Amino acid sequence: MQKGDIAKYAPTSRVGKITDIREEGGRTWYRFDNTGLYYAADTVVKADPSEYKAVSFKERKSKEMAGRQSVEDLQKMEREVDIDDMMPSGGG
Repeated sequence: MQKGDIAKYAPTSRVGKITDIREEGGRTWYRFDNTGLYYAADTVVKADPSEYKAVSFKERKSKEMAGRQSVEDLQKMEREVDIDDMMPSGGG
């Protein structure tokens, strides 16, 4: 394989474009564009281009974080909660 090829990391089926190739410790490593990680050549296979989606690591992280609330938001919600609304009324 060479730079620019679309490849798949077999154990997880992660698909990416090869952006760098390194030889280290007698092994070949391929770097994927969308994770920035290197994968051992013996675990990477050629993938069909239709499987590839060009999403950067930064974009992926921002999408993952979009549904999460910040600590400040959670603290604000905690201050705004009126516990009387959650307690049963009446005697027991």
